Amino acid sequence: MQSRILLIDDDEQSVGMVRECLERAGHQVFHARDGRSGLDSVRSLLPDLIVAEISLPAMDGMELCRQVKADSRTAAVPLMFLTARTSEMDQIAGLSLGADDYLGKPPHTQLLVHRVQALLRRREQTPAATATLMLHGIEMNRQYYSAWIGKQALDLTRTEFELLWTLMAQPGRPFSRHELLDFARGQHTSAMERTIDVHVKSLRQKLGSLGNMVETVRGIGYRIARP
Repeated sequence: MQSRILLIDDDEQSVGMVRECLERAGHQVFHARDGRSGLDSVRSLLPDLIVAEISLPAMDGMELCRQVKADSRTAAVPLMFLTARTSEMDQIAGLSLGADDYLGKPPHTQLLVHRVQALLRRREQTPAATATLMLHGIEMNRQYYSAWIGKQALDLTRTEFELLWTLMAQPGRPFSRHELLDFARGQHTSAMERTIDVHVKSLRQKLGSLGNMVETVRGIGYRIARP
């Protein structure tokens, strides 16, 4: 299974180079352009690795790192700073906040891939709490890509699982169709946004009496009801 890497950077030239490098190495790359939307994406996507710039709009990378590492659901996600800020003091500050690695820009592509692979291997070898979500009587387990209502297993497709996981991770938050496509199928999908409606309809049917928990938000997209 592809590793899911969230790249948080507003430098389009750097983003293009890093995305191409990591996708060539076999990873699935998601992208956020500022710290605030990046943090939202971390919480919804629960990626296998975060690669972030420090100098970001809305919320800088240091604060992003602090919040990621302070949240029990995301603390185990490795975070690498890939940044133009390369002073010794910045490196000390970043690593002190819990960053797992620190690279300056522009990186040597082979070194970047090597460091990314090392962080991913380290996470696989480190026992971690099972990534689970429970809401409205629905239980999900990302490690096994399984979901249940009570003792009844749900036969979800990969896309349906990702949609439901994204919604359940932030109950009450409206997601646009475009956001849901990104989280469910990756940013390079060629599918039209309206295909999300088809997946949501199928998901609601599989949830049975709990299908009405997936609410339509007029003019925006979908959300799952708050508990």
